[in-house]
Amino acid sequence: MAMSSGDSSGGPMSEINVTPLVDVMLVLLIIFMITAPLMSHRITVELPTANPKIVDTEPVEPMDLAIKPDGTMYLNDVEVTEAELKAQFAVAASKSPQPELQIRADKTTEYKIVRKVLGSAKEQGMVHVGFITTGKE
Repeated sequence: MAMSSGDSSGGPMSEINVTPLVDVMLVLLIIFMITAPLMSHRITVELPTANPKIVDTEPVEPMDLAIKPDGTMYLNDVEVTEAELKAQFAVAASKSPQPELQIRADKTTEYKIVRKVLGSAKEQGMVHVGFITTGKE
């Protein structure tokens, strides 16, 4: 802390020394002047232009799978067995675009049942899988 020399009060000076601030700013200016030319690309390459194809397709209806705590499954509100579910997954996986599988499992359903359904969906080639939950209570 700087002390005053000519005052009779002998208290600290209230003036700010800006010399260190100017030194730091000059160093930063020099660094930016050196690094700015390095940011440009020295090798020019002709980049291809994007030609996005806009396809007017109707939205695909998702597959809604409800799983009860006892393991019974309902695909689009129709009760299905595991074999029927695998067959439905195979049919849906072959479609283009593939529909999304939306799983609604009861919160008391054992995870092994949900894991088995996820494994079956993956085996048949389903790639779009989502879980439906409720909001915060």
